[in-house]
Amino acid sequence: MRCGVDVAPVRSAPADDAEQVTQALRGEPLRVERRVDGWAFVVTAYAYSGWVRNDVLEEGVGELPQPSVGSVLDQARRYLGAPYLWGGMTDLGIDCSGLVHMAHRHVGRLVPRDAWQQEEAGVLVEALEPGDVIVYGDPGRRADHVAFWVGEGRILHATGRDSLGVVEELEPRELAARRRSIVRL
Repeated sequence: MRCGVDVAPVRSAPADDAEQVTQALRGEPLRVERRVDGWAFVVTAYAYSGWVRNDVLEEGVGELPQPSVGSVLDQARRYLGAPYLWGGMTDLGIDCSGLVHMAHRHVGRLVPRDAWQQEEAGVLVEALEPGDVIVYGDPGRRADHVAFWVGEGRILHATGRDSLGVVEELEPRELAARRRSIVRL
């Protein structure tokens, strides 16, 4: 099966008002695990699961888009100005881990979807290089924010702060205080 619409919300439960945990994009392969009352529980190509409405699915083998030219930072910059949307993965709305996921996806790398998964999948590094991912979070809890390191104190990330969305900015002090790791994906 594959996603047959441009963007389909993938939800935490089989209900339109359930939390959007990610999005499926047109043509993306989706493995259907089970169906309940007009909903399908699916698993994405990057091993993320959730519920989609049956009517967004179409028969056929899905494919991920061919890699684009440019660096992961070049691809992330394509989203500059996009609004912040929890679980979003498009220029119509994207969250921090969705930005990291999609930028890597555009260069042909399939990385996990959520910040904590990206932290676990990455290789810890000491010295920052442009394109590395800074992971933020409180001690004893899962990571809750990620950003690309650009260099010279700057990060590129999707933030709900002040309705900024995707921005490239000096790393805010409040985020710097919550750094927990630096990873290379």
